[in-house]
Amino acid sequence: MPNWSEFADRALAGEPLTRDEARAVLAAPDDALLDQLAAAYRVRRQHWGNRVRLHFLLNAQSGLCPEDCGYCSQSKVSAAEIEKYPMLAREKILDAAERAARLKAGTFCMVISGRTPGGRVFEKVLDAVREVKARHDLRVCACLGLLSEAQAVALKEAGVTQVNHNLNTSRRYTPDVVTTHTFDDRVATVEHVKAAGLKTCSGGIVGMGETDDDVIDLALSLRELEVRSVPVNFLIPVPGTPFETVRALDPRRCLRVLCLYRFLLPSQEIRIAGGREVHLRSMQVMGLYPANSIFIGDYLTTQGAAARADLEMIRDAGFVLEAPDGSAYAGDPLADLPESYPRAPLPMIHV
Repeated sequence: MPNWSEFADRALAGEPLTRDEARAVLAAPDDALLDQLAAAYRVRRQHWGNRVRLHFLLNAQSGLCPEDCGYCSQSKVSAAEIEKYPMLAREKILDAAERAARLKAGTFCMVISGRTPGGRVFEKVLDAVREVKARHDLRVCACLGLLSEAQAVALKEAGVTQVNHNLNTSRRYTPDVVTTHTFDDRVATVEHVKAAGLKTCSGGIVGMGETDDDVIDLALSLRELEVRSVPVNFLIPVPGTPFETVRALDPRRCLRVLCLYRFLLPSQEIRIAGGREVHLRSMQVMGLYPANSIFIGDYLTTQGAAARADLEMIRDAGFVLEAPDGSAYAGDPLADLPESYPRAPLPMIHV
């Protein structure tokens, strides 16, 4: 059996695992899981203490996407029953930002469907970002599809802190997931974001039928690109999508993936993203030992856990919320949260 504590030592020293060692993390038996989590937490604690960063998602433009991503309910090949609408009015976006602030989220993530934003939509995004920044102490993350460096610069000037653009899977497996763009197209957008001086946010989706080596290759690509924030999604097989019959995950598999990503990406923000509630289920809190971030509220086209339940989970495990400035949140986050906080009117996934 590998010595997981030695894996933590290597991660803390900045040394990557070998491929065989990475495979061993994913192939470990269930009785090794607690030791893996303890080792991963030692790395997480060194870089992030016991803080948990919260992100809030807004699906600001839904459906009608020309891409053919097999996992996505908004793609042109999806028959999923979802709401489809153009770019939301600014006031609706500001209402969502208010909800994010009330839920103690440090980052407001604004997402639009589509391959790349058109000129009018992009200007609306910039306008909304400026207004959100003027009203709230929130980091703003934009997820807008493929971007040029000039667009990334414009987002930074408007007040965007980071841009999300997931690689989604390995270079090898990408053609099995999507044919309307390439792995290199996605890498180029991440590089444009980095060149503009924005924080890079890029991760993937696990459970789409990929191999262990694909999971490892994705992490290594993110490490090579020096991505700073890594959302790890777990596939929700939405009815009506090409991947609706894919069933490849259980809670222990998900936790092993999170441990591996902490070993390979020791200082990065690792976020448990779409599929957390579906696949980790009663073991969700254990994901906070390797990961240091979650979404609160809903996802893009699927509903998340109730905000109160998430905040109680964080508190009960002895973790503390991270404030927008990176410090520990002062006070009880549940103190001014209504017993039944209204759900976002536009449920959400996979960002």
